[in-house]
Formats: sequence, C-alpha cells, structure tokens
Amino acid sequence: MTVDAVTTRASRKKAATAAGEQERLVAAMVAQAQEQGLALTGPDGLLKQLTKAVLETALNAEMTEHLGHAKHADQPGRDGTNVRNGSRKKTVVSDAVGEVEVAVPRDREGSFEPVIVKKRQRRLGSVDEVVLSLYAKGLTTGEISAHFSEIYGASVSKETVSRITDSVVAEMQEWQSRPLDECYAAVFIDAVVVKVRDGQVANRPFYAAIGVTLEGRKDVFGLGAGTGGEGAKFWPQVLQDMKNRGMKDVFFVVCDGLKGLPDVVVDVWPRARVQTCVIHLIRNSFRIASKRDWDALKKDLKPIYTAATVGAAEAALDDLEERWGDRYSAMIRLWRNAWEEFTSFLDYDPEIRRVLCSTNAIESLNARYRRAVRARGHFPTEQAALKCLYLVTRSLDPTGKGQARWTMRWKPALNAFANTFGDRWPAAEKY
Repeated sequence: MTVDAVTTRASRKKAATAAGEQERLVAAMVAQAQEQGLALTGPDGLLKQLTKAVLETALNAEMTEHLGHAKHADQPGRDGTNVRNGSRKKTVVSDAVGEVEVAVPRDREGSFEPVIVKKRQRRLGSVDEVVLSLYAKGLTTGEISAHFSEIYGASVSKETVSRITDSVVAEMQEWQSRPLDECYAAVFIDAVVVKVRDGQVANRPFYAAIGVTLEGRKDVFGLGAGTGGEGAKFWPQVLQDMKNRGMKDVFFVVCDGLKGLPDVVVDVWPRARVQTCVIHLIRNSFRIASKRDWDALKKDLKPIYTAATVGAAEAALDDLEERWGDRYSAMIRLWRNAWEEFTSFLDYDPEIRRVLCSTNAIESLNARYRRAVRARGHFPTEQAALKCLYLVTRSLDPTGKGQARWTMRWKPALNAFANTFGDRWPAAEKY
C-alpha cells in the first residue's frame, strides 16, 4: 500500500471521527434542551442561543487576534498598551432566528474592526438578498417589513428595506452602461406598461432589449423609461445608446410592428433588417375575427408565413383577401401595412426564419416583469419601478440552464447566419 493511500485513509478516518463527535455533541445539546423544557426554535430557543454563543465566541477570537493575546493573558514587556475594554450590547437580525442580542468586545484604543459582525451592521446572513428577492417579486417596502415581523419575529423598518433596495442603484447603473459586443445576430425589442405615481398615477412604457451574440448567448441590454404611450420616439435614444456602448452592427431587429421604428433602426444601423414579429400579426388577426372563424383562418394564414418565397407569400395573401376581405378588411390591411417588414425573413435560410418569427424571447421576459408589476399595483417613482424590473432581470435563470438551452436552440441558426452574413462577421472570425 502506498504512502498516499495510507494518508488518504487516515484523513478520511479523522474526518469521520470529527463528524461523529459533532453529531454526538449536537444530540447531547438537544437532549439537554428537551430535559430543561427549552424549545429548539423560537424567541428563546436553543438555535437562537447557539447563534448568540457562536457569534460572541467568534468576536472574542477576532479580538484576541487583534490584540495578540487572550483575555486575562497579557504578556509583560510586549509592544503596545491596547487591551480589552469591556463590551457593548448590539442587536442583529438573522434570517434564521430573528433578532439576536450579542456582546461585542471593545478595546481601549477603539481600533478593533470586527469582521463577523461589522460596525453598524444590523443584519446577518442573507437578509439583504431576501429583501431584494421579495422586492423583485413586487412586494412594497411595508409588505416586506411586515413579512420579516411575521416570519422571523424581527423588526426591519420600511426605511431599512428602502435603503437595502437603494443599494442596487449603483449596480444597476453600471449594468446599464456596460460595454456591448461589436456585432449581434439579432436584437428583440419591446415595452411593458407600468403604473407610476408622478403627481397622479399614469401608465408609463418601460423599454427592454434582448440581444443574441454570435455565440448564441442571450443578453438583456438594459431598461429605459419612456413617457406617454408606447411609440417609436423613444427608441432613437435607446438604440443610439447601444451603439455608443460598442454595438456597431446587428443583422436583424425584431419588434412587434411599432410604427416608425424601421426608419429609426436604419438611421442607427444602416445595414440592419427590421423584422415584424409574425406571432403578433397572427395574434392580432384573431383578435378582430370571430371565434367561429378561427379554425378556417388558421389554415388560410399558414401558407403566408410558411411560404418559400415572397412571391408565394403574396399569392397566399391574395387568396386570403379573396376569401375574407369582405368580412375582415381590417385584418387584410394589417398584413399589407406590415408586409415589407414581415417578408424580410422570407429571403433567408429556414433556420433563420425559425428563430426570428416571433419576439417570444422578450415576451417571456416581459411576462416576468408584468408578474412583479401586478403584485405591486403601481410605483411611487420611476426609479422604484426601474429597481424592481432590474431585480427581476438579475434573478433570471439562476442555474444557467435556461441560457444553455437557448444557446443550443440557436446553434443551427448561427451556422446559417455565418453563411449569409460572413462578410459582416468580426474580422477575426471570417466565414
């Protein structure tokens, strides 16, 4: 048997022995608590007392390291005169046991900087993360404060909750201004309506944009607040900001048929193609049709958006008009008004069509936004709304599995993009 094998076996045996000792110690403590009628949890429970004991032991250990000697063990002749100077009471909030009162040791010179419970720190563990998570789900500062009082028996004021959420503002601003890639395969843009109280409660559009990199990675670029209803007037500023952050080119910009947007896109990226979301066109067609005609309309609409060429799509639209034009003339106008932007993707590979035919990528993001907005009702300020939407964005796909599935779905399309737009690919990756 080798020396390494013996060492490994000895290490495992030592770890198992230590784990066994810990289990026996815990079992003895629990048994003693039960004998004394002490609850395991609750305001005066064993868990709370253990938390207090662990924190105070750790703080005293930090003080020993800071001073260079243990309590009552000062060494004669050592350099310096700093010694312990009693302790002070401090109440901190733990997300596991609520409020815990600990004795924080002090030194005579006042130079001790504790680490486990820092100066002016009033919350332990993941309290801040809990607050940010609840805020992202649409709870108000008052509701979050009440939640902590009810669940943890801890007092966290509305002002404290507000300060915690304000701590992400700088992070959000940095995220909003981070550099972007030079070229993107596609950008999906849309807006969600949020009620904001600015003098009086009014509907405000908040804009979001998702880009797909040339590696197939999905990236939320940022958030912006507009005024009034959703329109193309706000987008020049948003798109120019993307360009200023380094995005020099994009192959496709996919939107929901917003009037005036194609001209805005061409002004910023002259070679970009604007693609109207096909799903929006189909959905809006059914919106103005009687439900009894939906099955027949499905069959007549499908030849338009699955056509192999623009000519075949035009013929299918003519057939649709011939059959339904008298009954649903507004639906025919809807398709003809969006025709130029709709037919953009018919010139390209079927794999490109498949990923560009809808704005579902950003619709799913907006669904998460709307869920938080509905829970909240309305926001007191524009910044409060932006904080909530940013925290929703930050909490997306915590495991990374969604990003992996998205990338795999886009791989065939990226091959088609490389074949079609090889001359616009970054210089180091010409295809």
